Amino acid sequence: MQDNNKNVYPVTFKAIQREEKEKLINQKARVIWMTGLSGSGKTTLAKHLDKALYNRGFLSQILDGDNIRSGINNNLSFTNEDRMENIRRIAEVSTLFLNCGIITINSFISPTEEIRNMAMGIIGRENVIEVFINAPLNICEQRDVKGLYARARRGEIKDFTGIDAPFEIPLDADVEVRTDIQTVEESVQQILDHVFPLIQLGIKN
Repeated sequence: MQDNNKNVYPVTFKAIQREEKEKLINQKARVIWMTGLSGSGKTTLAKHLDKALYNRGFLSQILDGDNIRSGINNNLSFTNEDRMENIRRIAEVSTLFLNCGIITINSFISPTEEIRNMAMGIIGRENVIEVFINAPLNICEQRDVKGLYARARRGEIKDFTGIDAPFEIPLDADVEVRTDIQTVEESVQQILDHVFPLIQLGIKN
């Protein structure tokens, strides 16, 4: 009987490796994972960080609820199981970008150590820069232009993080940004100061 698998090789057999792609675009790939309450400033900082990196010659891609939940994860709800699956898929997509040499900026509440550890297990902790976007709950509620916190307090939204679902403060974040006392510019610069040595070719880290 003919062995139909003898000429089948893994996709990575002759694939161009991540290091070669990083050389091509002159950067080291990392996943910048922003975690924090809704309204803490994750999306705002992600957009400003993306622009700051672009202006400095780096190639990056933002992943957040808008472009993930409306596309690849549009079949997921907000049950605990689907939230885990949401983050799992995000981590897998991040790995694809990482292997292309692209810096990925992820902006997700990712509220528990379990869910963040799962993501880092997929991506590799050495590839992740975890950024805790820290703002008190009352400040996040004041910024809530969509009225989600008010709806949660009225019981219209169940298991809303910060109201009736917990947010676990990261135990080992690489950067902690206090958006209640820092400007956007100060916050972005703080992240850049940490990120730059990790994404520049020719610098050992």
